[in-house]
Amino acid sequence: MEKIFEDRKTKITREHEALLSKENEAFFSVNGIYNRYKNPILTRDHVPLHWRFDMNPKTNPMFLERIGFNAAFNAGAIKWNGKYLLVVRTEGNDRKSFFAIAESPNGVDNFRFWERPVTLPQTGEWDTNVYDMRLTAHEDGWVYGIFCTERPDPNSPGGDTSAAVAAAGIARTKDFKEWERLPDLISHSGQQRNVVLFEKFVDGKYAFFTRPQDGFIDTGKGGGIGWGLSDTIENAEIMEERIIDSKTYHTVYEVKNGLGPHPIYTDKGWLHLAHGVRNTAAGLRYVLYVFMADKNDVSKIIHKPAGHFLSPLKGERVGDVSNVLFANGWIADDDGTIYIYYASSDTRMHVATTSIEKLIDYCENTPEEGLHSHLSVKSINDLIDNNLEIM
Repeated sequence: MEKIFEDRKTKITREHEALLSKENEAFFSVNGIYNRYKNPILTRDHVPLHWRFDMNPKTNPMFLERIGFNAAFNAGAIKWNGKYLLVVRTEGNDRKSFFAIAESPNGVDNFRFWERPVTLPQTGEWDTNVYDMRLTAHEDGWVYGIFCTERPDPNSPGGDTSAAVAAAGIARTKDFKEWERLPDLISHSGQQRNVVLFEKFVDGKYAFFTRPQDGFIDTGKGGGIGWGLSDTIENAEIMEERIIDSKTYHTVYEVKNGLGPHPIYTDKGWLHLAHGVRNTAAGLRYVLYVFMADKNDVSKIIHKPAGHFLSPLKGERVGDVSNVLFANGWIADDDGTIYIYYASSDTRMHVATTSIEKLIDYCENTPEEGLHSHLSVKSINDLIDNNLEIM
């Protein structure tokens, strides 16, 4: 038994270290807007071995995995003390998600989880599940994590064990090790997902991007990405919401849409990354899109390119929930590089890199949504005409 333990531990440890140390490689970009990378940056196999295996040969003589993990995805992101940090939605085989921090020296590979997952304090009503944290370094001096907290629906019909209620949980930290839990956000427009805290006060208040919805899955009358203010963060409550980016018929955000990470400021305006959802014969399809807001009003959209920015390709299309890209984290570096951290099919994390300059160009010069096929053809013909003049 001792030999079995040592042989398995040695082999598994060696292969795990090789995975963590693997260098990533950027693919050539045909569109020139962003670069995808060859390898996922985080998977369930990146989860530390001491979270998974009992390392004591007396209690685990065959070196069997005691706690299994299913996925690592939908990570918030921030540059912190020179490192690239992801607050990762980490899902166990028991279906419970929790937050864990992974760190990289360069933002594209060598991500390693910290020694322990995040211990998230509870409110009076315990979370059943938590996920998809958006990070905001606020001007009040705290880093806030706004996330979805899921609990069973107390009004569900008898015997329905799947009905749930989603709300926006709020936690804050100054070191990513100790977290203070605040009461969940209160709004008056139904359930909430995909909530993002803006980094600045607006009229002396805390400002939130929201996504109101009637039910846990279906948005119902929830019309898209919302905007609202709260007098306080300690007992956050939005009395009025207005929709700033609507879901729209026959677009990539027809069924629902939601803001991804915190917007990035540029001298031309605020860059936003969002996800859009449409229905297909094969089920829901999630893609990412980008738009720009006025530099003096982060809720006023001034440029919105048509269609998707990133969509699932090749192996990204396969996973627990297939045909899905989702992003709730990106980092703008001092040199203008933007690292977009996106998950594919609720299973694994990837990175794509671009720049502030490229995204501004993309937003300002890509045709906007015409909402009709003949107007899409007109945009193509306009480009052809312009090109023929110089060819």
